[in-house]
Amino acid sequence: MNNKTVLITGATQGIGYELSKLFAQDEYNLILVARNEQRLNEIRKNFTAEFKVNIRVIAKDLSRPDSAQEIFEQLKLENIIVNILINNAGFGHLGKFSETDWDVEQKMIQLNITTLTQMTKLFLPDMLDLNQGAIMNVASTAAFMPGPLMAVYYATKAYVFSFSQALSNELKDTNITVNTLCPGATETEFSRVAEMDNSKLFSSPLMSVMDAETVARMGYKDLMNEKDLTITGAMNKMLVQSIRVSPRKIVMNITRWLMDNRG
Repeated sequence: MNNKTVLITGATQGIGYELSKLFAQDEYNLILVARNEQRLNEIRKNFTAEFKVNIRVIAKDLSRPDSAQEIFEQLKLENIIVNILINNAGFGHLGKFSETDWDVEQKMIQLNITTLTQMTKLFLPDMLDLNQGAIMNVASTAAFMPGPLMAVYYATKAYVFSFSQALSNELKDTNITVNTLCPGATETEFSRVAEMDNSKLFSSPLMSVMDAETVARMGYKDLMNEKDLTITGAMNKMLVQSIRVSPRKIVMNITRWLMDNRG
């Protein structure tokens, strides 16, 4: 049995769940974090029966300011060292900034930026002491452009990309990998929570929406191969390259058209 432990946030669905399964198949011990305690316990029961792993579940709302510190202190009391950290939890919200709910956006900033950063800050020292470890921060292709109608969400993912890439450079002389996973539109609960099911990004036949299992496999493979950036799928790679050479106003207009949820 692999004696290493991976902590995965947002582990009950979508990319986080699929990553959990991949790590379990390779016999990593799991610490699974999400809000839904019932779903966490179901996953623990199923994985324990199927895989030879130890599974610890923590029901925690990571949009609360003290959540990262509470998780860290809890695991320290149990003498658990996290060898791999997967900061996957996050959410978006569609609408004009002048009309959206600040309470929702404040929680988004806390979860997508602050908790992710603090989790990294807390668990990195043990990896440095061992000179071994890995961190995956889930960003998005949204990180490469401004996002009208999802201004705050796109900005949070730009932060995740910039932070993670800088951290990877800082750690280049160590045995610690920092991977930034940048999926495009993916079949998860994200679109429903963000109220984007009817947006052109998810509903137009012209768009390519990937499944969570495929995205997770791409990210997992690159993390194991110590790559610092994963943009999932040929179409998304082409999109990112085109953004770099296209006028910003055109990029924003196209993004706004994709966010349009009027069908």
